[in-house]
Amino acid sequence: MSFSMYRREISPPVRISLLVVTLVSLGICSELKVRVRLSDGLIGEEILDANSENDDITVEFKQGDGTHITAVFDFKRDVRIVRALILGEPERGQNQYQVLCFVSRLDHHEIIPTESMARLRQLFCDGILQKNPHLVRTAEEKRGEEHLHMDMAVNVSHAGHLNTLIHNVCKEAHEGFYTRAADTKHWLDKGIEAIEFEPLPQTVDVSGLQRCPSTLDLWQPCFCSYHLRLEWLPCLLKYCRSRRGAAGRANPYKCGIRSCSKGYRFDYYVPHKQLCPWDEET
Repeated sequence: MSFSMYRREISPPVRISLLVVTLVSLGICSELKVRVRLSDGLIGEEILDANSENDDITVEFKQGDGTHITAVFDFKRDVRIVRALILGEPERGQNQYQVLCFVSRLDHHEIIPTESMARLRQLFCDGILQKNPHLVRTAEEKRGEEHLHMDMAVNVSHAGHLNTLIHNVCKEAHEGFYTRAADTKHWLDKGIEAIEFEPLPQTVDVSGLQRCPSTLDLWQPCFCSYHLRLEWLPCLLKYCRSRRGAAGRANPYKCGIRSCSKGYRFDYYVPHKQLCPWDEET
């Protein structure tokens, strides 16, 4: 049953991710929810949604410290967006919250295709795969941490050409929206205007510029690192072989998914250490 048949019956218009209670009461399942154990040991809930029309997948979850993570995988434009809304500590001179957005080229082998995700969601909704909704799932494969050096800034006001979701997902990341020069070249070759990307000042070969944990002055520039891990992603399709037919050949068919966890480390320049309070020596 298509969710689009019911969306016009619900008013006022609200983001799909906020309609969970209404949809459940109507007996409609629009999202795949998976309980996972987070890196801090707490139990969290991932929400995965597939948009077949736009050919993208969104993953959302909240960390134990209240940080809200959103990851968007856009197959149509080869774009991956990772957004972190991080709660601040006003008593330490920090803003109430800070938004970071990291946009990079999508590896299509990182997650299953949109249509496969939509079918997987339906199997969970129908109770075929989700026998116990309280089950805490563990990924079958723990992939290493991908290290990304973000050396370009994204102009938020002109980023809509790259991805239609950027303005909704990253509109509050005014001073924290980053990408990589290698990825911008790929997108520019596809016709994206150069005005959308601006080189970050002093990102390489700068004498005396240190990592933020080694910088004592809160108002000095430094290199910041942000780490996160997506604990459960359907990353691969499994194929089985059918029984041999009349021609004597066994034909492969899709028979399941393989789940993975994936870590990310983003390194980027900040004009002063105050913008990087989470990056501390351990």
